[in-house]
Amino acid sequence: MCGRFATTLLNDAMAQLFAAQPANNLPVVPNLNVCPTTAVHVVQSGETGRQLVTMRWGFLPHWYQTASAGPLLINARAETLAQKPAFASACRERRCLISATGFYEWTKDDQDRRLPWYIQRRDGAPIAFAGIWQSWGKDDPINTCAIVTTSANQYISSIHHRMPLVLEPQDWALWLGEAGQGAAALMQPGNEAILEYHRVDPAVNSNRAAGPELIEPFEPEDVPRGQLL
Repeated sequence: MCGRFATTLLNDAMAQLFAAQPANNLPVVPNLNVCPTTAVHVVQSGETGRQLVTMRWGFLPHWYQTASAGPLLINARAETLAQKPAFASACRERRCLISATGFYEWTKDDQDRRLPWYIQRRDGAPIAFAGIWQSWGKDDPINTCAIVTTSANQYISSIHHRMPLVLEPQDWALWLGEAGQGAAALMQPGNEAILEYHRVDPAVNSNRAAGPELIEPFEPEDVPRGQLL
């Protein structure tokens, strides 16, 4: 799964990277502790081309009467994406890219302490998560999204059994529907050589933590690698 991530790329640079027209209300960056239900940067494609817009991280199916009427859907499993009633329509018609710099996962040590890890691209480039989106609400609709996840590749499985679906630039057009059909072929664990990870300070265990130090390497001598959460 992916329950927290970081984004540091400035809005103008992000728009240029994705060749997208930026909206006027994009989230403030950098944000090293992006949490569920907050605003995130999303690339969607339409008749006028790609747009870089703001969406709520937490997919709301159309039948939810309130934002808290059901489970918080921040992730959508690739294996069942096309069959789940909440996601099936979005999988066919409303795929998107969610921009990030890196993301966090957790293990536990033998004393049940949560040990955070920060995962990023080895080449230092921004990450594009595969996502889906849904407009929710009648009177004042909001756009909401979820990150598509897959089973972890062998490298990431040492800290977690799931991982976000990370898309390479050459696959963005296919995922967004600009290059025709066939996006289902992308829904599998990514190349193991793409990502790397390191331990970070347990301060990030709090969803209120902030600051660039959250993603800095942290190497305590008395805390072992831990067990998967």
